[in-house]
Amino acid sequence: MFLATFNVYAAPVNEAEAVDFANTKGKELIDIFQEKDLKKRYSVLDELIIKHIDIDYISKFVIGKYWRVMTPEQKKTYKDIFVRYGLAAYKNLPLEYAKDIVYKIMSAKIEGQYTNVLANIKVPLANEQQEITVTFRMHKTDGVIKLVDVKVAESSLLLSYRGKFYEMIAQSDDEIDWFLEDLSDMASSMEYNLRQKMIAN
Repeated sequence: MFLATFNVYAAPVNEAEAVDFANTKGKELIDIFQEKDLKKRYSVLDELIIKHIDIDYISKFVIGKYWRVMTPEQKKTYKDIFVRYGLAAYKNLPLEYAKDIVYKIMSAKIEGQYTNVLANIKVPLANEQQEITVTFRMHKTDGVIKLVDVKVAESSLLLSYRGKFYEMIAQSDDEIDWFLEDLSDMASSMEYNLRQKMIAN
């Protein structure tokens, strides 16, 4: 299990619904990744992320125990910065893929309050294909399907973020305001790099 229970109000997604969701959204993403107009690509991706990812859940999970010691003002500031950070971070990844990529849903399984959907992705590289196993973890909140984690091979995005944030807080001597300042600086730096990338495109 790569994600601990966190949201007691969440419910698992019916397996058939989960497969349909992962299949539909996965193919949408593949199509979007091939859009050459960066402004259009990022606009659509931002919309999908905000609509289909449980940002409230994820932002609380990755900050873990420190959420409980934050003041209401710090929580608001953190969540605002987290959205900026998350949206900027993915834009700095290589998102261009070959047109003949193969995306296939392998299985879906309910685990507690969550549903895991396993997908196999084949990406052509030179004269061979690279296979990537991806697990999408999702739940329903207020009857709406939301993604809460993506696991590539054995690497969980959420646990990776939590490890990074915990390390940053430790380096800030557990001072939340210092951590928030550092996180904001990181988001600003990625946003600046993105603006330069857009100019050059």
